[in-house]
Amino acid sequence: MITRSVYISMLVFFVFVLSGFSQSITESDKNTDSNISTELNTLEQILSFEEFMGYVKKHHPLMKQAELTLNVGEANLLKARGGFDPKIELDYDGKEFKGIEYYDELSTTFKIPTWYGVEFKANFEQNSGEFLNPRLDVPDEGLYSVGVSLSLAQGLLINDRMATLRKAKFFREQTKADRDILVNTILFEASNAYLDWLKAANERSIYASFLENAETRLNAVERSVAVGDKAAIDITEARITYQNRQLNLEAATLKMRKATLIVSNFLWLDNVPVEVQEEVIPSLPEQTIVQQSLQIEGITNTAEFIENHPKLRSLDAKISSLNVERALKKNKLLPKINVEYNFINSDFDDFSAYNNQEYKAGVRFSYPIFTRKERGDVRLVKQKIESTNLERVSASLEIQNKIDAVVAEISSLSTQNELIKSIVTDYKTLVQAEERKFFLGESSLFLINSREQKLIDSQLKENELSIKQLKATTSLYNALGIRTPSSID
Repeated sequence: MITRSVYISMLVFFVFVLSGFSQSITESDKNTDSNISTELNTLEQILSFEEFMGYVKKHHPLMKQAELTLNVGEANLLKARGGFDPKIELDYDGKEFKGIEYYDELSTTFKIPTWYGVEFKANFEQNSGEFLNPRLDVPDEGLYSVGVSLSLAQGLLINDRMATLRKAKFFREQTKADRDILVNTILFEASNAYLDWLKAANERSIYASFLENAETRLNAVERSVAVGDKAAIDITEARITYQNRQLNLEAATLKMRKATLIVSNFLWLDNVPVEVQEEVIPSLPEQTIVQQSLQIEGITNTAEFIENHPKLRSLDAKISSLNVERALKKNKLLPKINVEYNFINSDFDDFSAYNNQEYKAGVRFSYPIFTRKERGDVRLVKQKIESTNLERVSASLEIQNKIDAVVAEISSLSTQNELIKSIVTDYKTLVQAEERKFFLGESSLFLINSREQKLIDSQLKENELSIKQLKATTSLYNALGIRTPSSID
């Protein structure tokens, strides 16, 4: 028969054995969880801000489209220069009916236009026929002529060809500025998309962390209720908190997924869109990293950036082009006086035969009496110039105010971030103290949840302010109008 002391000794022995066995299982579970956690961390891939922007600069189709915008300006300039290209003309007319040659007219011309209203030309004519116009009668071997045509009033200092070329040069400068604006806008939008993705990822991480806390607290309350230390109603309150955390996490997950899809809009590889996978996560960049990536690090003097802002450069080019248009329209107020003089000779090889005794010359004059159309055109161009000048003044002021506002925002957000970090630290201290009091029976779940909700709100605010500060940096880049060079430059 087992005595009472032996029974107690055996019971204590089994308790220790079971305790050790349970501890070994717990340690084994912890090791397993640790291994799983390590594997998950290994599976997660981080896409940094620098890498993301590198892909955008190198592969985004709009970056290449920006260069095509510049090519349009170059093509227009080439087209305008074509107005001064030498030209060969050939004109032939002939008629023969019932064996009778009515006329046979051949005229070939080589023209060389020059910058001012002067055009050099060489011509050969050979005409024959029974019904040939007498004024077209030339020697049988043909007639050669070398001469020049000149505009003495309208078209001398400026004409359509000259104006087109000048405006094409200004249009090329305008397309350069427009290209810079397009590149700046693309990188600005891409940066903000990444930061929105980062904000959503941080929110999800915050809610996931507090969901884990709520689950741990629910399990602890259930155990306390089971041994009679807590009231059963505490389980209900802990469960409600846990379910609210689940709801918040689900909403944050959806928000992150939407932000991920927006980021995917900016990722391309060899003209093929790339979708960011769920295991890829963003990382919080330092402000200096964002500045380096956008090439605005160390900028202190913003005045020079305002003067060279692509928006203002585009307007300057537009104003210059309109000034050329005004000069052309004012030139149209002058009468048209075109003078032409040609030396003629029937012997191509005998240059001495060209003299001022044998020539073909002409003068053409025309002038609208009231010049209402021309004066109206001048007024219209003048109005356009005044309107564009006002637009430039307004744009300059808007850019200056935008830059000043962004600089003030960056400074303020820096102070706000320091304050919110201190607030978060204090709220963490309060939550930890309230949890210790709760397990000592000196507090309640309501107080813990209230403190924790304030901590969640403060951490969400911290996340929002840190992203706002980075976004303010990208806004400064956008306000300055800087074009970060791409790999296709």
